[in-house]
Amino acid sequence: MHNRSFFRIFMQTGAWLILAFLLLPMLVVIPVSLTDKSYISLPQDGLSMQHYTNYFTSAEWLWATGTSLFIGVGVALCATVLGTAFAIGCWFLSDRMSTIARWILITPILVPPVVQSLGFYRFWVQLGLIDTYTGVILAHTLLALPYVSISVFAALANLDRRIPQAARSLGASVWTTVISVVVPAAKPGMMAGAIFAFIVSFDEIVGVLFITVRNVQTLPKMIWQGIQDNIDPTIAAVATVLTVITLVLMAVGALRKS
Repeated sequence: MHNRSFFRIFMQTGAWLILAFLLLPMLVVIPVSLTDKSYISLPQDGLSMQHYTNYFTSAEWLWATGTSLFIGVGVALCATVLGTAFAIGCWFLSDRMSTIARWILITPILVPPVVQSLGFYRFWVQLGLIDTYTGVILAHTLLALPYVSISVFAALANLDRRIPQAARSLGASVWTTVISVVVPAAKPGMMAGAIFAFIVSFDEIVGVLFITVRNVQTLPKMIWQGIQDNIDPTIAAVATVLTVITLVLMAVGALRKS
């Protein structure tokens, strides 16, 4: 009994330490964003909102934020449609063919981002897609496809294969069966996949650095440039805003489930 109690305390302590290791760096960003200095530091003479003002009044920062949102939504739509179609197609295939197709699709997750970005750069140069919104959306869609397909695969795992067969035996066409039977079962996975696709696109930086120059300026690229040129505390303000938005969305999701 004593050993079991000690093991429980040890596991709980380890869990809290890991949680603190993950969260404390994010919490440090908040006081840094309130610094009264023009460089990265903790507040010294008092708290200041100047860096939040700089973010919300800067045309460059707001344009970069809008660009990331626009690209993220476009990627979420494209990846959800293509990933869902792929997952449904694999669902109708034999188990062996479906497994092979899945392994091929998840290749982007296994390949290092730098290698992917170099491949995008060489291919996009030939297609004339360098430094274009279309090129970024296509590249991010390819990166997000595995996350959407995996989510839809998980949702379709609970669908009994005899249900579509019954619909077909009653005279429904393949298209009607897919729309009326398979797609509703896949909706939870589609929603989760769309969220993952948006996050992947919104947070992606390596590929953007390879395939954009000046015309496309995303928020991660602005943050990267801010770190490289002059460590601007506005970066901490942006990070705090994104953290607060994430926490609010998580809280809303938790309240809706409860």
